[in-house]
Amino acid sequence: QVQLVESGGGLVQPGGSLRLSCVASGITFRLYVMGWYRQAPGKQRELVASINSGDSTNYADSVKGRFTISRDNAKNTVYLQMNNLKPEDTAVYYCNSELGIKRSWGQGTQVTVSS
Repeated sequence: QVQLVESGGGLVQPGGSLRLSCVASGITFRLYVMGWYRQAPGKQRELVASINSGDSTNYADSVKGRFTISRDNAKNTVYLQMNNLKPEDTAVYYCNSELGIKRSWGQGTQVTVSS
């Protein structure tokens, strides 16, 4: 049974930083593409960043230069370092694992950027 558990969300002021973590179990983590998605109220879920088994990364244009995705295969963990946060980054952030047709989601963690 696949389980993805996110942590690290919270309330931060504009310009601040947060680091999200997602610990995976029930999968051969090193083989999977891992991603972070977000969904703001009234909007569709969107890809924020992804990292594949070869450590190649992909970012949404809106977060390039501010967010960094990384993974630690020894810890079955994927991270999202978020710097220079903006109010428009406010959303629920979801961890995702993908390998072929196998896809799983975490429960989400709230990130709120507000003064």
